Amino acid sequence: MIVCSDINLEAAEETVALVEALGARAFAVKCDVSNAEQVRQLANQAEQLMQHPTTLVINNAGVGMGGKFDEMTLEEWKWVADVNLWGVIHGCHYFVPKFKQLGYGAIINVASAASYTAVPEMAAYNVTKAGVRALSETLAAELRKFNIKVNVVCPTLVPTNIIKNGKVPHQAILDYALTNFAFTTSNKVAKLTLDRLDKDQLYTIPQLDAKLLWLMKRTAPNLYVRFLGNLYRFIPR
Repeated sequence: MIVCSDINLEAAEETVALVEALGARAFAVKCDVSNAEQVRQLANQAEQLMQHPTTLVINNAGVGMGGKFDEMTLEEWKWVADVNLWGVIHGCHYFVPKFKQLGYGAIINVASAASYTAVPEMAAYNVTKAGVRALSETLAAELRKFNIKVNVVCPTLVPTNIIKNGKVPHQAILDYALTNFAFTTSNKVAKLTLDRLDKDQLYTIPQLDAKLLWLMKRTAPNLYVRFLGNLYRFIPR
């Protein structure tokens, strides 16, 4: 059984319909992950709906936000942080104690390749996704002795609603890139993530470009940032 939560109940119900079309049972619950109390209620409600303990939580809610650093408002920063980072913190905060009590469990946190690529004009998104990756790495070490697995997903471009519903710069460039260079689908990323979780692997970096950028950043971080800065000079703005 699966509990699908979304701040937009209709979106959650659409996901439930897809799950049930595959022969599984699912429930839709409205939840704003930036609200700690609503996530607490979700954690308890999930057990009541499924009539058994939760064994896997996927912290997937996210919003896109871009723009030059000095042009972004603090309200915009808070909006992104509340969903992208605090939403994941809330999910882990309320489900980890249940997993410890159960004696096992699993967490999938959806971050982004932005957590290490640090693309210009995406400061708030980069920072929050880096926080999700750091949290996941910390929990993976801290919870291993409790038989709780952790996986953090770090894709580049995947056709989802996060860009359509977000506030990002250079929308036309992103739309073109999504159409021509995504090289994967959300279904493929989900399957790969579950496979890696089963193998007790911490990272899911699903695309070749994400892997290459990961390698560049880890092996030559200073050179990578210089390269990125020089490349940014040619972006129209």
